Amino acid sequence: MQCGQPSVYRAQGLPTHLGGFCRPGVVPAAPQSAPAVVPPEPAALVAPVAAPRQAAPAAGPVAAPRRPGSSRPAAGSSSRARKAPVKTVAKAEGPSDWEAAAAARFPAGPLAVLDVAPSGRALVAYLADGTQAPTAPAGRTLADVVEWALEAKLGLAAAAPARQGRRRSGRPHRSGPGGARPAPARAGREGRVRPASRPAAETHKAVKALEKAGWLLTQRGLGSWARIYRTPEDGKRVCVQLCIPAWGALASGGWQIPDGLAVPGLARLLGTYATRVLTPRGSTAVSGLELVTALRPPTRAVRTEAGWTSGPVEGSRPKDGFDPAPPEVQDVHPLAQDREPGGELVTEAWDWHRELIDQEAAAPYAVGLDVNMDFLAAAGRLALPLSEPVHELNPAFDKRIPGSWLVDLSHVATDPLLPSPFTADGSRPTGPAWYSTVKLAYALELGAQVRPLEGWLRHEHGPYLDPWHKRLRAAYLDTMAALDVPLDLADRDPLAFLDTMAALKATGDPAELAVLTAIKQTAKGTIGKFRERPRGHGYKPGERWAALERPTWDPLMRALVIDTATINFHRKLRRMAADTGLHAFAVLSDCAVFAAPGPGALDVLTRPDGTLTTALRLGVSPGMVKFEGSRPMPEVLEMIADGANPARHMKAGGL
Repeated sequence: MQCGQPSVYRAQGLPTHLGGFCRPGVVPAAPQSAPAVVPPEPAALVAPVAAPRQAAPAAGPVAAPRRPGSSRPAAGSSSRARKAPVKTVAKAEGPSDWEAAAAARFPAGPLAVLDVAPSGRALVAYLADGTQAPTAPAGRTLADVVEWALEAKLGLAAAAPARQGRRRSGRPHRSGPGGARPAPARAGREGRVRPASRPAAETHKAVKALEKAGWLLTQRGLGSWARIYRTPEDGKRVCVQLCIPAWGALASGGWQIPDGLAVPGLARLLGTYATRVLTPRGSTAVSGLELVTALRPPTRAVRTEAGWTSGPVEGSRPKDGFDPAPPEVQDVHPLAQDREPGGELVTEAWDWHRELIDQEAAAPYAVGLDVNMDFLAAAGRLALPLSEPVHELNPAFDKRIPGSWLVDLSHVATDPLLPSPFTADGSRPTGPAWYSTVKLAYALELGAQVRPLEGWLRHEHGPYLDPWHKRLRAAYLDTMAALDVPLDLADRDPLAFLDTMAALKATGDPAELAVLTAIKQTAKGTIGKFRERPRGHGYKPGERWAALERPTWDPLMRALVIDTATINFHRKLRRMAADTGLHAFAVLSDCAVFAAPGPGALDVLTRPDGTLTTALRLGVSPGMVKFEGSRPMPEVLEMIADGANPARHMKAGGL
């Protein structure tokens, strides 16, 4: 009851109040600066498609159908080692005007975690820094929790959207009628515990109580992650997001909450993630995808002679999604139903190993090295598709154009002691197959001739994930610094770096370690979301599924990121072999295993002259490597004899 009286108006079947049409009454205390939310339904972000920056070929191409429906050396000797530690934008430049305004707008911080007070008769709130809030909800209903969250001024300024070729905007991002990011809170005991995938029914008493109080739920309903909102008379939507751990909100989805973590620690964990990445919206993968959209919104407000309207954003994907090319989709996709066998673009991280040569088998140890955040490192400045695919026959290869190319790479010679960079299992290609632009560009780099037979090309493209990469990279480095692993530690003292990393899980702050895991899972899960598969037991191959309607659903983006990580790793392994004479004999995604005279990382990374190689460089930054583990060589030989990939079992306890 916004005006103090029951409303006779309805929105989507639910009671709502329509500004001046309501009778005057007492308005609950919900300041206009309360945290708001992006529109709950995709239809609220309709915008025209951006014009291509590059013209498509004049003749021959055929566009794919649009979607139906809603239209290093010794320490200190490298020049890179002398660089100052990378800092976040806020630390390097100081708080901007909008950040200072946001701090004043949301003095209570991004979120709060609620728990039952020791008396059992009230609630107590803990803020993002783990301290107890001076106030708490007066009652224990969801409506009381939502009203309190707004009165307490919880919230976080939205990430400023990136502009291609420009610095980050100095104003907070606003999508549609909403503004800053929503603030999650932990709900009290409303109804029985249920799995995250089963929201409460519309007839549930908690849902009815919210409706009676004038609040609306998004289409996700009242589940473990719920958004509750309403539109006051000024037209600015206010929203509070609930995260309900008792309903399984943090039990999976990339969240690894330490056992026995107290409520203040949980508040600090989620608050730290919110400050460094964004306010959690669900699983880490969902949060990562939300971050992509927040930094690259498809539309923006544009002033015209007739007033404000919605316009496209340069460097972003359009709001109206498009289907990818037939070779790029999974077998269950509608476009794949008439596809010939072998006509799929296969892109997965490496899972490869080989038999050891005599010199390797005689070594006493096998040592594994792991690349930090390899997918995240690959995404920076990577040219990604921003428009629908265009089909061309016998196209001239252009490494600047992202796309899928049908070409024969079986003639490309690579080091037989290393995995082939062109296949997921590391074997040599046997005939024509579909490859992404990244792999064909690498074939040219290796001196091969590339003559595509067919192509699905994107003539509008740009570094779509670059701001996402920068945000997560800064969050990862800030978290490592909070765990006493600064950016330059490996350059200053490699042994100290290795010792610190080895003791990290035992000595590190459990909340910071959980944030570190969440950041890693956010990066990995976001890439997976670009090719999310159908869910549900009733799905039949050939039917469309909900994820296909997202403008970010594009398996070519996933393929380009994974292929870039693979190619970057192959370059490093080639340099490693030339630098040290050591060849990796097993690779699993971002972990490579080498035969070594000792059980440590430096036994692999040290050149014959005693300096450290820069092919695989020790360090904490994404793209650098850390020690994964080691095994006695007899154990490794047994694994290989059994057909197991040793790279899968390098960590202690991996067997």
